[in-house]
Amino acid sequence: MIDSKYLLDEDGIYKPNIPIEHREDEYQESGFKSLLKMQEQHFWYKGRHRFLLAATDRFLSQSNPIPYSAIDFGGGCGGWVAYLGQARPTKFDPLALADSSLVALSAAKEVLPAQSLRYQVDLMQLSMNNQWDAAFLLDVIEHLPDDVAALRQAREALKPGGFLFVTAPAFPQFWSYNDDIGHHLRRYRRSDFKKLAEKSGLTLCDARYFMFYLSPLYLLSRMKSTYATLTPIQKTELIIKQHQVPSKLVNSLLSGIFAAETPFGHWLRFPWGTSILGVFKKT
Repeated sequence: MIDSKYLLDEDGIYKPNIPIEHREDEYQESGFKSLLKMQEQHFWYKGRHRFLLAATDRFLSQSNPIPYSAIDFGGGCGGWVAYLGQARPTKFDPLALADSSLVALSAAKEVLPAQSLRYQVDLMQLSMNNQWDAAFLLDVIEHLPDDVAALRQAREALKPGGFLFVTAPAFPQFWSYNDDIGHHLRRYRRSDFKKLAEKSGLTLCDARYFMFYLSPLYLLSRMKSTYATLTPIQKTELIIKQHQVPSKLVNSLLSGIFAAETPFGHWLRFPWGTSILGVFKKT
């Protein structure tokens, strides 16, 4: 299963034969420590995980006699892989986390299922061929200068008939200082996902918005300040605030509101949302 282009190091991480470096301009390594806590507790991540899990259940049969091989590209500290391993413990084998940051991969060790694999990868040069039944790019492509190239690389890594699950921020109209803080380059519509499929050689099986119920609250919270006009100190304070789990009461309330989107958002298509999910297939 392991590609010869990756070698296992003493820390249990598969590294490419050609050394790579994490690109700070796409995602700063200093944010991984808070990301680990956010992925476990924050209502947004908990809601995204539930919505995405329902999508995997729709496209990857739970009655399949052989476990699916799956990898999360650009998965940071492993929040999704940890959730997937707990929610569907026998459905995936092997289950892998891939990221360019060794800091993230090292931190992920404490939360990942025991048999999980960890890869250090360059999303622009994965050097994987026909290897995975399922792959994930979750809130990754909006950071990348060439999102089409990333999907082409993921396509090469998939087995024929394999699925690629992609989430990203939706609608340019929702652009806010939070996108600036997160080093986002773009937001997506369903029509953009159709174009990505055509250019990358994948088939788009489904594209739907989510975070629909929370979109009014999102707009209100993002309109409070204009990021460009803030002082450096105010920007730092805002970044710290945005990367914290809300109070227990607020977090529980918003978790409950967003929980209603699953499975309802898979029965009917929301007309908009602050996020979009796309399911692509390698035919």
